[in-house]
Amino acid sequence: MTERLLQWYRARSQREQYILLAGGVFVILALGYFLVVPLGDALASAKARHADAVIRLGETQARVDAVKAAQTERAAPLAAPLESLVRTRANDAGFALANVTPQGADRVQITIASARPGALTGWVADLEASGILVDRLGMTDNGDRTVAVQMTLKAQGQ
Repeated sequence: MTERLLQWYRARSQREQYILLAGGVFVILALGYFLVVPLGDALASAKARHADAVIRLGETQARVDAVKAAQTERAAPLAAPLESLVRTRANDAGFALANVTPQGADRVQITIASARPGALTGWVADLEASGILVDRLGMTDNGDRTVAVQMTLKAQGQ
């Protein structure tokens, strides 16, 4: 087949041979351009996707490390029943509990008729720091710069 193509090429005049060579060069240049430029764009896109993936991997690893640290830093088990601890802590903080209703061994629902919001927030933060978590919290404005509170508390890890 190469022999036939070569014979066909040699049968052309010198001027036609030059035109065929120039056309061949243009075809090769066009093919090279249309093959190389998209590869460059694909390479740039792949580099951008790789950089995004590396960032997401680092963020995920940081989250995994935070979860592992949180699992190892669990609060110590409560020293007394949850109900008595909540009563004692509320009394120490100066909150009068209107109602304390145990809901099983791991939850307590309490009602406070009147509390200052700032003091209540600090008390809740202290409870959570000691391993008693707020499961549900509802506050109603009393109209005198105090709030009425209904909340359900549970021991951490329960």
